[in-house]
Amino acid sequence: MFDVMMILGLTLMAGMAMPFGALIGSKEHIHPDWLENEFRHSVIAFGGGALLSAVALVLVPEGTVPLDLMTAALCFCGGGLIFMALDMLLYKLNTPASQLAAMLSDFIPESLALGATLVLGGVGNALLLAGLMVLQNMPEGFNAYRELGQSKRYSGRKIIALFTMMALLGPIAGLSGYIWLADSPSLVAGIMMFAAGGILYSVFQDIAPQAVLEKHWAPPMGAVLGFVLGIVGHMLTTHG
Repeated sequence: MFDVMMILGLTLMAGMAMPFGALIGSKEHIHPDWLENEFRHSVIAFGGGALLSAVALVLVPEGTVPLDLMTAALCFCGGGLIFMALDMLLYKLNTPASQLAAMLSDFIPESLALGATLVLGGVGNALLLAGLMVLQNMPEGFNAYRELGQSKRYSGRKIIALFTMMALLGPIAGLSGYIWLADSPSLVAGIMMFAAGGILYSVFQDIAPQAVLEKHWAPPMGAVLGFVLGIVGHMLTTHG
């Protein structure tokens, strides 16, 4: 019962970082020109760096352990292809949601992994993974809010309410990993590789191009800081 409560608490905390980031993104009256330019691009780059760190340090290393070469490659490429198809569909529908898709593709498999980790007694690893998820979801929530807000189709309150409801997907995924996937490491690994391929596509198709800002040098440093966040979390997890 303690494990179940911990999963619910940690994944909900990580999920609520998404509407919290969106709430920060809604505060346009605080230095609006600066927020719209250098700071926003820096946050976009930070989120991209954090996503890349999740791919390079968590999803791919963990996902390739129980899988053979062909299965890992197919899952990874499949994730990229599905996200490409989703991107094309969103373009045809004229719905900007690439940041939203990237955010969920990272949040859900990590929630699954968190639940499966607790079954194996990795409380420390679960706590660190939850902390990394929080720090990833805040800039991603900020970026996704700004992206959806630009379309003028959704009010700020509706976007934040949507992100709050999406936070509930974390506990659902975490409990699924705890109850059903702990005995299926290959399935969890396949989901991780699929998500990694989708994230990598999203970073280079949508996130990295948005981070570029002419005659400003802070945004690329945001990517470095986002990636080093993943390095710190990875080293804390693997080296104690």
